[in-house]
Amino acid sequence: MKSLPYVYALGGIEARFSNRSMEMEYHQAAKMSKPVDLDRRQTFYNVLSLPKNRYLARKLSWVLTIQGVPIYILLPTGPEDLDGLLEAIRPQWGPLDRQVVVGRRGPIAQPDMCGLEVPMVLIDQIYQFKHGEFMRSIQREAAAGERFRDAADDMSRRMMQIADNTGSTDKHRALNYLSVRCPEIYTKAAEEMQRDFSLTSVEARDSRIRGSRKIVSVVFSFTNKNGTAERYFVRVDTTEQFPFLVTKMAPFYDR
Repeated sequence: MKSLPYVYALGGIEARFSNRSMEMEYHQAAKMSKPVDLDRRQTFYNVLSLPKNRYLARKLSWVLTIQGVPIYILLPTGPEDLDGLLEAIRPQWGPLDRQVVVGRRGPIAQPDMCGLEVPMVLIDQIYQFKHGEFMRSIQREAAAGERFRDAADDMSRRMMQIADNTGSTDKHRALNYLSVRCPEIYTKAAEEMQRDFSLTSVEARDSRIRGSRKIVSVVFSFTNKNGTAERYFVRVDTTEQFPFLVTKMAPFYDR
């Protein structure tokens, strides 16, 4: 049996009712839970998070969105996935925070799931990327100051824009992996900014060194005000489900 294509996607997560009956059952549960005076999103999270209401959470349609556009319907494969999905709808996320979904892409969903005809994804891993915590960890490790933080933050904003993809190709999976799992690229961007070089492009390409593995080279181009360009790259192995770094950041030269 052919394995399902891998997905490594970044976005937001919404929970939708698949039918009117489920929606009315939720409202009944909300009344019985006697929530305090909270806004709609916080009430929704609080009600679904109660152990007695987990049956509702299991029956919801969980949708991964990118820039507000529904991309996948997410299917939990274990109870821990439901915990991750519930955490994803907690109303506490910043503009650069992302939900990270690693899984396998299945067929297009039937319209009766929640009215969306988008691919389904079996979840193998789901976790939250919190931009502020990630940036603080990089800054502490580098023992750097405010300018370093600003450069790394700018790099993060650019990488999050690049990560607005479906995460279904090897190149997209490599870029998305680097965005949330590779502090080294942010450290390099900060170092380059301190030398008055700014990031001008990021390109993912098939590596010349492949063999039996699927290797993607990601090239980062930096340019100063005089037009002088410097390029660096890393290699990412995307052969199996979980991408990983093959080589550290190094100067890149075209042959």
